[in-house]
Amino acid sequence: MDCAPFEPSLYIVKGIVIMDNDGNRLLANYYDKKAFPSTKEQKAFEKNLFSKTHRAAAEIIMLDGFICVYRSHVDLFFYIIGSAQENELLLMSALNTVYDSVQQILRKNVEKRALIDNLDVVILAIDEICDRGILLDADASSVVSRVALRADDIPIGEQTVAQVSFRNYIFWKCSSLPSAFLSRRVTC
Repeated sequence: MDCAPFEPSLYIVKGIVIMDNDGNRLLANYYDKKAFPSTKEQKAFEKNLFSKTHRAAAEIIMLDGFICVYRSHVDLFFYIIGSAQENELLLMSALNTVYDSVQQILRKNVEKRALIDNLDVVILAIDEICDRGILLDADASSVVSRVALRADDIPIGEQTVAQVSFRNYIFWKCSSLPSAFLSRRVTC
């Protein structure tokens, strides 16, 4: 049996993908540009991945030379992709961190509509968890505490002058809008 020695690396994650229950991409971060050089290859891989996993009850699959750990909830599928030599437990830890972070951000309402409405915060959370394939954090609570802090939640004494000024600017701009705009679903 001829096995090349595995070179240790910090670059554990090859990709993070979130898809809906129809196999459509909602969010995808690929960190290995050699394995996934273009969107065409990424989408082909995602289509194959979804077709193999959307009805399976397992949590892990070997596909096209990659280990993919996944989890589904309501109408979402969460995937972490790693190389064939990667430790499955590390990949599963990353998956659990992503899922738990999303669950906390969406306040346990993990479904497609809520994810799309909060996509900006979810993207920040994934960037806090994994940077260019290197796992940075495995604690969902610390990830959420760093990304979900809004200026309204910060005590006024701890806000910067720019934050207070911007909040007041937005308040006055929104209060000067005609009532026709405010009757619609407009967030200021």
